[in-house]
Amino acid sequence: MALNIGLLGKKIGMTQVFADDGEAVPVTVIQAGPCAVVGTRTVERDGYSAIVLGFDEKPARLANKAELGAAKVSSTKPQRFVREIRLPAEEVAKYTVGQVVGPKDVFKDGMPLDVEGVSKGKGYQGVIKKHHMSGMTRAHGTHEYFRHGGSIGCRLTPQRVHKGKRMAGQMGNEKKTIQNLQLFRILADENCILVRGSVPGGVNEYVVVTAAATRAAYKRKGMGKEEVRSKNPLKASKKAAAGRG
Repeated sequence: MALNIGLLGKKIGMTQVFADDGEAVPVTVIQAGPCAVVGTRTVERDGYSAIVLGFDEKPARLANKAELGAAKVSSTKPQRFVREIRLPAEEVAKYTVGQVVGPKDVFKDGMPLDVEGVSKGKGYQGVIKKHHMSGMTRAHGTHEYFRHGGSIGCRLTPQRVHKGKRMAGQMGNEKKTIQNLQLFRILADENCILVRGSVPGGVNEYVVVTAAATRAAYKRKGMGKEEVRSKNPLKASKKAAAGRG
């Protein structure tokens, strides 16, 4: 498990901003904080180390007794969205219960992020919408099964339906994580971050934003170093003939 610091937030929506070189960048606006540290987990007491973050305060009249007790211990208000962020013990020691953390305290411009959220629910859908199947031909001999799933097995062999068979069912409403997104810009005054691309969930859905688990620097596909052109005219002509010149 990657033990990376992160924040809780809310997806505000999507827009576009312009980079310094004039590129129009589609970004998702996420309100990432302020997050309150409402608790900690230690190896001695709990068997693992983590910090417990809370986001989006709610009135005390809407909180149950357990939430009111936790808020009293941490000297904070009850929170609507509470999650644990696993961290090494030395990192957990840097945070105190009741401390307020914002995006400027955790993230840096340009760093890669992983964003976890619940995807939009699409209800019960058929195989064409859910699995992109082609369906049946609309010819004269085809009747009433243009969008049907077709055969799912045989009573002789295999005498059952294989696990994982692509069939109609609920679509969406699943926990998804989009990895290695670029933190394009931090709006510290609004406690918001601009993330290049889209993230799971609809508007006002809660998300968990953490430092990327698989890489330390963001790298766009197709934006690497330019290929060094060969000085050999024979090699250059071959590349031109292949459409790579």
